[in-house]
Amino acid sequence: METKKFEVVSAESSIDWTGKKVTGAHNGTIAIKEGTLDLTDGKLSGGHFVIDTRSIIILDVTDSATNTQFADHLFSEDFFATENFPEAFFAVTDSAFISETNYQITGNLTIKGITHPVVFRAVVNITDGKITASGKIIVDRTKYEMKFRSGNFVTNLGDTLIYNEFELDVKLVATL
Repeated sequence: METKKFEVVSAESSIDWTGKKVTGAHNGTIAIKEGTLDLTDGKLSGGHFVIDTRSIIILDVTDSATNTQFADHLFSEDFFATENFPEAFFAVTDSAFISETNYQITGNLTIKGITHPVVFRAVVNITDGKITASGKIIVDRTKYEMKFRSGNFVTNLGDTLIYNEFELDVKLVATL
């Protein structure tokens, strides 16, 4: 069994996020700081990546003052608490090959120092010296102490309710 370690290329990797509420959704990006992907006998076998929570950008709010206010709220204790937790982490615990480029990934996602397992499908393309991998992770924010305007913890929110789940659409590029 031969294992090769590929380094994530941060400049070519990205996370697009989407958070939904009763009256619509917001979206943006978060930077990937670093990471690795492991291949064993030509198949994805492991890896990890570090998310820079201070890099959250909101793309759909075009008013500068509103965008800054919203970003500051995402950086606050209500959400990512970036002053105390400037990084979030994902580590693969299992990688099940399904077919050609399809895998089921199981891993641990750590946000605000709290770790929970997640499972998602990923598309992985392996070429000479390069791996591209993408998948959508559905995160229940309340498991990470993000309870602001959650219907599980506050009643009568009406149209101010924010849904508990948000999406991280992860795209990784890694090279030898």
